[in-house]
Amino acid sequence: MTQLEQVTTPVDAVLARMRALDGTFPSGDGVAVFHRVHLAVTEAADRRTDTGRLPGRGAATALDARWAERYLSAVDAAAEGRRPPACWRPLFQLRRHPGVRPLQFALAGINAHLGHDLALAVVDTCRALDCAPADLEDEFDRVGDLLGTLEERVRDDLMPGPDLLRIADPLTHLLSAWSLERAREATWSAARALWALRHLPDVAEEFTDRLDAAVGFAGRMMLTPLPR
Repeated sequence: MTQLEQVTTPVDAVLARMRALDGTFPSGDGVAVFHRVHLAVTEAADRRTDTGRLPGRGAATALDARWAERYLSAVDAAAEGRRPPACWRPLFQLRRHPGVRPLQFALAGINAHLGHDLALAVVDTCRALDCAPADLEDEFDRVGDLLGTLEERVRDDLMPGPDLLRIADPLTHLLSAWSLERAREATWSAARALWALRHLPDVAEEFTDRLDAAVGFAGRMMLTPLPR
């Protein structure tokens, strides 16, 4: 058994916290829209690791837990009146805006959690397991595949019907401006770059801050209030 398979970080506590939070969001809350998407992703990932079908269950569980904890830290910061990371601020600031549609909330949350949180979670996991990002590539791809499935479900469940969503609808332009696959590729590159910069803490910190701001800027655009 390899070192990656020996190290296990249970996600039971993360799932319990997320399930408890699910019942606390008020009706119409944009954070709740994303939260339910993320809960479904985490539960799906946990079911797959529990079946033993993954070759590196310890690495998969460690990455899942660290990834989820970054979102929960943002929730805590907002609840306590502190500033969450820049990538999350648009979602928390506009969570009750009547001009933002549920699909926008869900995709903006995915953008923040994928573009920023997952890159940092890969680096966190590499430090914990004393491995390189290349050793976690299968786990990273698994998370990306799960997000792809969830994005399809989000679009199916929250996309307006074809009679309502026409080519001139502003929502059409917003949706076409963001690609999960491109975001996923950028996240993997960011994780590898941060790992390469680990011995240059000042540069790594600057890179992390700029990544956070860039992902937050994209999220702000995705949450542009639209006429109904």
